[in-house]
Order: sequence, then C-alpha cells, then structure tokens
Amino acid sequence: MRRPLAIDLALMLGAFFAATLVAQLAGAPNLGTAMSFGQIAFALAAVFVVLRR
Repeated sequence: MRRPLAIDLALMLGAFFAATLVAQLAGAPNLGTAMSFGQIAFALAAVFVVLRR
C-alpha cells in the first residue's frame, strides 16, 4: 500500500532539519556548512523514499 505524499515529504524535510540542527550543535563553523549536511540527509531520505515505492 502506498504512503501519502505528505508523509514522504515530511520524512525528507525532517531529515534535512534534523541533520542541520545536529551539525549546528556539533560545532559547524557556520549555518551554510550545517545546511550542507542537511542537504546530504535530504538526498539520502529521498533515495529511501524512492526505493520504498
């Protein structure tokens, strides 16, 4: 059974914000660096969503 699109989107955005927050709290030199880790997490979550469909 397919999951709703909103759940997939929430998963990807949650991964982005969680990874950004963790990187920022771990001592990233600036927000841009922390958001780079967020982008990586978003991409991994997007791959997960695509493979699960």
